[in-house]
Amino acid sequence: MDRPPLRTIAVVGLGTMGTGIADILARAGREVIGIDTNEAAARRAVAALESSTARSVERERMTRNERQDVLARFRVSTGLTAAADADLVIEVVPEDYDTKCQVFAELDTVVRPDTILATGTNALSVTRLAADSDRPERVLGLHFFNPAPAMRLVEIVSSVLTSPRAVAAVTALARELGKDPIAVGDRPGFVADGLLFGYLNQAAAMYESRYASREDIDSAMKLGCGLPMGPLALLDLIGIDTARTVLEAMYAQSRERLHAPAPVLRQLSEAGLTGRKAGRGFYTYAAPGSAEVVPDALTPDPAASGAGARPVASVGVVGSGTMATGIAEVFAKAGCPTVLVARSDGKAKAAVERVGASLDRSVRKGRMTPGDRDAVMASLTPAGSPEALAGADLVVEAVAEDLGVKRELFARLDAVCKPGAVLATTTSSLPVVACARATSRPQDVIGMHFFNPAPAMRLVEVVTTVLTAEDTRATVHEVCAKLRKHPVDCGDRAGFIVNALLFPYLNNAVKMVQEHYASPDDIDTAMKLGGGYPMGPFELLDVVGLDVSLAIERVLHEEFRDPSLAPAPLLEHLVSAGCLGRKTGRGFREYARR
Repeated sequence: MDRPPLRTIAVVGLGTMGTGIADILARAGREVIGIDTNEAAARRAVAALESSTARSVERERMTRNERQDVLARFRVSTGLTAAADADLVIEVVPEDYDTKCQVFAELDTVVRPDTILATGTNALSVTRLAADSDRPERVLGLHFFNPAPAMRLVEIVSSVLTSPRAVAAVTALARELGKDPIAVGDRPGFVADGLLFGYLNQAAAMYESRYASREDIDSAMKLGCGLPMGPLALLDLIGIDTARTVLEAMYAQSRERLHAPAPVLRQLSEAGLTGRKAGRGFYTYAAPGSAEVVPDALTPDPAASGAGARPVASVGVVGSGTMATGIAEVFAKAGCPTVLVARSDGKAKAAVERVGASLDRSVRKGRMTPGDRDAVMASLTPAGSPEALAGADLVVEAVAEDLGVKRELFARLDAVCKPGAVLATTTSSLPVVACARATSRPQDVIGMHFFNPAPAMRLVEVVTTVLTAEDTRATVHEVCAKLRKHPVDCGDRAGFIVNALLFPYLNNAVKMVQEHYASPDDIDTAMKLGGGYPMGPFELLDVVGLDVSLAIERVLHEEFRDPSLAPAPLLEHLVSAGCLGRKTGRGFREYARR
């Protein structure tokens, strides 16, 4: 027999999350009891609901009468006895086990035997909270995402003790609220935060090691992956103390270095620099609670190095694949005379023709005039030999991702190119210094990692080695500005910024499926709806190619020697079976063959 609908709901803890949940419930026609021992917090919750519903009236999303009905359905109290008649109680008190346990113990003495008790934890054990309750079968996790009114994902967490009827009732409620519920088991972080916080922790460690600046890390992940927010800005939004608590809980279970909180999180937390709510974390804000970032002593001065850029009047691109033709198109569109070199005259002409086909599509879509198209094509010259690059000021290689092939090419460029020419590699995983050492001028060699498709993606990772001259770096930055690309600086180590943060996250998603914790569909849904990601991890893996992904993960594992970075066996098995993603018609999903 199904339970009756959950009509009266108590929300214990009226901070940002609790107030947001109460707002959703009241708007959905539920009788809501907001409970907080702090009277000021209770008053703020009422004021917040009044303000949000007033905005809805102004925007004509509800009438004044509807607003009054919503406000009438919400009442507040400072004592848990107010929850006596509730069908469901959702606690969102601070992330501390003893505090939550005390709340549940008191609720056990107050509520009806059939009342469901839900914890909003995202780090603590739901099973442990249930086991310490008088009625463990009615305890489950109900994890909303911040801001609760806007984010569609809700994770419903059941323990081995939870009644299926309780899960079904809460799942039905989530759907009635317009949310997308996914059912998950009890482990720290669940799905979305389980993947998100490892990635955030790595970003904090990357910043702490001074590998890249906070601005470059955040820009790289936004522009390179299409994320709505950079990882360090997101840590400030979540709260650095909160992130540290979640990671501690995850590490206690996994014992993986990926989840061991970066020391900088402890240092900032203990200094009271907990992010936006404190007015300072990784960034400094105009005031506590403000989203406005203001300059501070850590803000970099782009002109600090004082190194001048070398003049770049002509460019060479070596390669005939998608990346090479895309980069050549970018340079030609910026008005740079560009020589596109391939292994033969025929391959070079065919590559230039592919650039022309790309420009033709732009003309058809109204993004470019026929005259502009002709001007771009006039800037491109095909050549079948590197000797055509003798006069180039900058040469960008985009040949096969094979170190032997690249070193051989750089040795030849060293012999052909004029003194002072900048030689750049687009490698995404190989050591730039190995290419540099193949020349007699390592100071002129640099990484210039474009992202695919090069004409559309704004990010360029500028990779300097210990031998790269400062004016070489300055030259590439100036060229990026001319190309309307956003350069980010990083050192010469595996993965640079984007891949070093992205692929461990993807690998952890594969491990979740491998361990039967969640399905690819649920994980993709969780990251798109809970994290605002443009693609779920399995969608992205199939687009990138499972073979490419495996190769990058192997390079990261070899570079950092961290067992948690070892490629998931499931990924290796799929690659061995020839299931490489969209390009083969099957990866983590099957695709219609073209």
